[in-house]
Parts: sequence; C-alpha cells; structure tokens
Amino acid sequence: MADEEVVFKTSTGPVRIITAASLFDGHDAAINVMRRLIQSSGAEVIHLGHDQSAKAVVDCAIQEDAHGIALTSYQGGHIEYFTYIRQLLDEAGCNHVRIFGGGGGTITPPEIKTLHGSGISKIYSPDDGRTMGLMGMIHHLMGIASDVDIIGKERLASLDGPVTPEDMAKVGLLLTMSESADDDLFKSTLETCRSSSNDVPVIGFTGTGGAGKSSLLDELMLRVLRDNPNKKICLLCVDPTRKRTGGALLGDRIRMNSLSNNDLFMRSLASRGSGSEISANLDRAIEVAKAVGFDMIFCETSGIGQGSDAITSVADHSLYVMTAEFGAHTQLEKIEMLDVADVVVLNKYEKRGSEDALRAIRKQVRRNRNLFDIADEELPVVATIASQFADGGVDRLWGKVAKLVGFEASEPVDLMGERKGVIPSERVYYLSEIAATVREYHQRNDELVEKLRLCQHLETAVENATSRGAKAVADDLKTQIDELLEEISEARSELAEFRELAKQYSSGEYTYHVRGKPFTVQTTTESLSHSDIPRVALPTFADDGELFSWMSKENAPGHFPYSAGVFPFKRTDELSARMFAGEGEPERTNRRFHYLSQGQDYVRLSTAFDSVTLYGRDPAKRPDIWGKVGNSGVSIATCDDAKRLYSGFDLCNPNTSVSMTINGPAPMILAFYLNAAIDQQVEAHLVEQGKLPKINKDAYRGDLPEGHNGFGLATIGRRGDELVDEKTYAEIKARTLQTVRGTVQADILKEDQAQNTCIFSTPFALKLMGDVQQYYIDNGVR
Repeated sequence: MADEEVVFKTSTGPVRIITAASLFDGHDAAINVMRRLIQSSGAEVIHLGHDQSAKAVVDCAIQEDAHGIALTSYQGGHIEYFTYIRQLLDEAGCNHVRIFGGGGGTITPPEIKTLHGSGISKIYSPDDGRTMGLMGMIHHLMGIASDVDIIGKERLASLDGPVTPEDMAKVGLLLTMSESADDDLFKSTLETCRSSSNDVPVIGFTGTGGAGKSSLLDELMLRVLRDNPNKKICLLCVDPTRKRTGGALLGDRIRMNSLSNNDLFMRSLASRGSGSEISANLDRAIEVAKAVGFDMIFCETSGIGQGSDAITSVADHSLYVMTAEFGAHTQLEKIEMLDVADVVVLNKYEKRGSEDALRAIRKQVRRNRNLFDIADEELPVVATIASQFADGGVDRLWGKVAKLVGFEASEPVDLMGERKGVIPSERVYYLSEIAATVREYHQRNDELVEKLRLCQHLETAVENATSRGAKAVADDLKTQIDELLEEISEARSELAEFRELAKQYSSGEYTYHVRGKPFTVQTTTESLSHSDIPRVALPTFADDGELFSWMSKENAPGHFPYSAGVFPFKRTDELSARMFAGEGEPERTNRRFHYLSQGQDYVRLSTAFDSVTLYGRDPAKRPDIWGKVGNSGVSIATCDDAKRLYSGFDLCNPNTSVSMTINGPAPMILAFYLNAAIDQQVEAHLVEQGKLPKINKDAYRGDLPEGHNGFGLATIGRRGDELVDEKTYAEIKARTLQTVRGTVQADILKEDQAQNTCIFSTPFALKLMGDVQQYYIDNGVR
C-alpha cells in the first residue's frame, strides 16, 4: 500500500500525462486502468479516450504542454502509429515529450526493440508486467516523465519574440508559466511574447457536475467556427484536483469533437488546491490568451454548488448550465448563478420533467430580475439538447452569446430544441408491455393446462361410470366435459396436430417446406450397431395438461415458441463450414474465399473487415492509418471494392450466402453488398443480351484465382443503372433484393457498451437500424 502512495512532482507541479487508445482501436479497458493508476500517483491526466489519431494526440500534448504520452495499441499498426507520433512531436520542437505504450502480446519483442530505437521511451510487455508488477510499471513511467523539465532554459529561450495562436508549443509553454512561474518572470516573458493588446471577450461556462457543459461547449464551438471562420478561439477548462494525491482527471477533451479545427486551442487546468471551481491562476491563463491574439476566450469551470459564482470574477459574460434534476422548485431560489448569469441553459431537455423544469426556471429568473413584462422567448433562459445533432436550442443559445460579444451568428433553425429520445414517450413502457404479454401468455396456458387435465380425467371417469352402469353420473360428467370443450377446443386441436406430428416422426420420413420448397428427410439415424436413433426424441407425458404445458414452453423443433430452432430438422446435405477470410485488399480476400470454397456445393462466405473499415474511414498513406489498412481484416472503402471482394460468386445463387462482421458503418457496407449483388445480375442480363461491356483492365488487380469465372467484374468502374434502361434495372433490383442471402452483425448496443465501434450516436444508430429494417420490409429482403 505504501508504494501506491508514491507521488511524483516536477519543476512545474504535478506530472502531466496524455492517455489514449490508438487510432481505430476501441480496446480502452487497459488505458482506463492505467490512467486511474497514473492519476493516483499524483499526475494530472488528460484523457482522450479511444480511436485517437496521431495528430490529435500530438496536438493535445503540445497544447497541454505535457511531460509524457501513455498509449495502448491492441489493433495492429503500432510500429507506424508510435513512430509517427514521435516524428510529429520532433517536427513541432517537442522532442522532450516522453512516449510510453503497451499492447499486451500484440507487440512482439522485436517490435518493442524497434520502437525503443525510434525514440519511444518505453513499450511495456507482458514480461514487464510479471517482473515489475502493475504499480511498478506506473512508477517507472512516472519516474521517467517527472525527469522532464518543461521550463528548462532551452525552452524558455524560445520565448524571445511575439507569439501568435499558430505557435501552439509556445502558447502551451506560456500557459505552463502562468501556473508555475513567479510574477516577475511571468510578466516580463508575457510582455516579450505579446502580439496583441486587443480587448478580447471572455465567456464563463459554469454549472452543476454532469450537466453536459463540455458537450454543450463543443456544440457551441461548431457554430462559432461555422459563422466566424478564421477566428481564433481559446478554451480554458478547469477540473478539480484530488486532495489526497494531488492528481486530477482532466477529461473535458474527450467530449470535444471540434478540436480537429486548427482555429481552436484548448488547455485543461487543474484547480490545484484553489478551493474553488476555477484554477488559482486562471486569471493569468486568460492574460496569456489575450496577449497572444485569440479573438475569444471560453472558460469552463468544474461542477459547482448552489452558492458558487467564482466564474464571474474572471469572465466578462457567464453562462450557467443545469438540468431538470435540481430538486424541488424552492431549490432554485438558492442558486446564485440564476441571479448573475447572462444566460441560463437548461441542457438535456429531452429528459422527462424538463418542460416543467423550464417553466420553473423561467419563473425564478423573472422573480430574481423583475422581468415580468417580457415574453418567455426573450428571457435569458434557453433549453438545449447538446447530444442532438443540429439542435435548434443550441443555435438559439449561440445567437444570444454572439449578441453579447459582437460575433456573427446564423439564424436558428427553430426556437426550441425538439425533444427526441431513443424511445418515443408513448412507448417508454414497451418492455413492461412485452413482459406483461409473456406473463399473460403463461398464465392463460397454465389455466388451459388445468382444464385439459380435468377434461381428460373426467373422460376417464365417464368411461368408468358407464362400465359400472351409472348412467346418470356419466351424463352429468358429459355435461361438464361439453362445457370444458368450449374453452379448450383450440388447445385440443393443437394436441391432435402434435400427435399427428409424433406419428410422422415415428414413420421414418418427414416432409416440411422452407420458402415454398419441400424438404423430405429421414427422421432416424442408423448407428454403427445398426440401431435406428430418432433425430428428434420426444418426451413422454402423464396427461394432456403436461403435454400442452411442454408445447407452450418448448415444443418440437420448427414449432412455436421455437426454443429448439426455427427449422424442424438440421440439414444433412451440407457440412457446416464457415468460410472465414479477411485480410489486405479485396482481391487477396477474394482469392482466399475461392480457395476455401473450391469444390464445395454450398458457399458460406464470412467476411472480417479491417479496423479502418470498422470505423467507417477511408484508407490512406498517412502512417497511423496505413499501418491499420488490411490488418486483421479486408479493406473496403467503395462499392467497387465490394464487387471485387465477392467477384466470381453468384450472390443470388440459393446455395450462396454471405456473413459480414460489421457494426458502426453496417448500413453503408450493406449498401455496398446489395449494390454489388444487383450489378452482378445486371451483368448477367447483359450477357444474355450479348451486350456485355469490356472489362476494365484494372477491375481485378492481379491474376484470377482458380475457380474464378470473372463474374461480377464487368460493372467495376460502372453503375448498373447506367448500363440498362430504368424499367429493366428496377425489375432486376427488385428480384435481387428478394433473392440475395446474407447476415450483417449490427448489434449497436453491444458496440456502445463494449467494442466501441459505434461511430454514430446511439439514438441515430438505432434509427439507422430501424430504417434498414423498414427497407427490408418494403422490398421483401429476406
């Protein structure tokens, strides 16, 4: 325990470490563990999350003036990724920044040696974990990083003239000095580097923890830059320092998708014991931003309480962000910022109770400021949904802010953000409705079970009474049976159908239909000892009630509720073989498919895509992308790539099906696949008509593999709807969509929780899935 309490310091205060998972890599479990341990060792951790490009990491390290970068890479391409980050840092004059990494067993010892020779401080291997231990590796990293002097003489000497926002490294160094240098050195250096004396507006951004301040700030930045191109914006975001270790999680960057724009500069600050929601030296950081020539400055605080308003001491204008979860309406009377904020923002407006909350906030603001004679829309209160694309509420908020600071702002699309949840308000209880339906189903069947059992027992009693000559008793029992039969007639019919099914099982032969096609199968299998073993073994039952109970909960294969599968029997004419492939360019994987399927009557292609495709990006020669192209999967970026991938296979052949392991961009890859299938059939039509165009020489890059007949290559570089008339294309398209077979893995909820290849927001991704399903229904896709 004592070792875990070790805290590392530097000449400028706590060690500052950037943490991230590599580009196109959603494996963030390891880096999340590491960043927590690094923070517990006293570091200020700027966490970027997963899928981070080399440029994003380097820009962050420069702006944050970090001592080191800690990265994980479990998806391949690590040689190119780490060396490219080192190259970009050196080019930016930041060769002092240390780089650390790990990737478990995916980074081999020879590769680790290569990376160490390329200027990477340390790649931790599984052997290091065994010898050093988890905290030993963290302390090793912290020891190396804490030796870096980021305000050494050589770096300070670079501050010898005017600095502008384009000089990111120098701005970052000045901000470091604002936190650590004494007043005389700071002021003299700042005057030497001053390039502007303009009056710059400072916007304060504050609010309760978890109100969505960073997400809202990100959305505002998109609008600022849209309406005011080439304006330089500085973001100063404060997060709290932990008292016990002195470490801090500076996590605002993980919400900032707009930072790829070079006109934005962001610096994360820790409160460092200020005892407030703002950093003790935030005012000096603002001085730096003004002196180097930024056009507007946003300061975001950490989460605040009811009586806090420290942001007003450093900002010209302030925004207070809150949610509907403020408790009773009387709690609003205690919130200081409702008195002083220039704009009050009710974020997460899609949540239940937000309409009532907005009404209450408006009333309180009216009371606080005696604004009883203006309309609701003119009050400084705005409802927003920062998580929603192009939210009208955020547009309206930007309009109010722009008016305060004299910036340009487009007219808002509407006056109020539309409340769009994942589940419509009228269906929020749909899961309970499903559960209630299932419970009612079982309850109704339990009642039928008792009635069936009673009816069967009464029939036995009738036989017994009749044999004893008790006619009156038998007649009375028959009356009861007749009453029961009215209630259980449908269940009795199902029992009769089941008994007929059991006879067919025992007859040795059974016929069923799939998509209108009859299949006749043997119901028994002969063992090595020449015994007939039933392929479906039915249990025995004491009475009709027990049989019906089993039928309602389990039943035979191919019968409701399909607990044993949707088909009555497993196929015996096809050996289950998953022809799995995916590596390199489409032609390489296509050759593998033909090798795997050679001589097989059934083609069951299963496709793995590379991480670049999984994240819906294009391949490129940029090193951090290039290292991942075609790695552990096939690279597919265009419809022509999909045509090459499945060329030589008739995708409409009933014996051919394709499985695609894809999630985030599943609708787009599915569109590639369906268009490839349609264009194949256009090609087949042209062959019949004798009008097949000449195949482009680069249609298939390399020699055709054995078994490849060239089918599907004629339309590469062409669109099928351009090769035939509109009516013919429509007929071919409709026929193809109803014939083509395949499956797409698209469990976006799993991606959101685990794999992290959910490239769109979950609500939008779910809507995409719904749209695809509706297209299936409309077009008869199976």
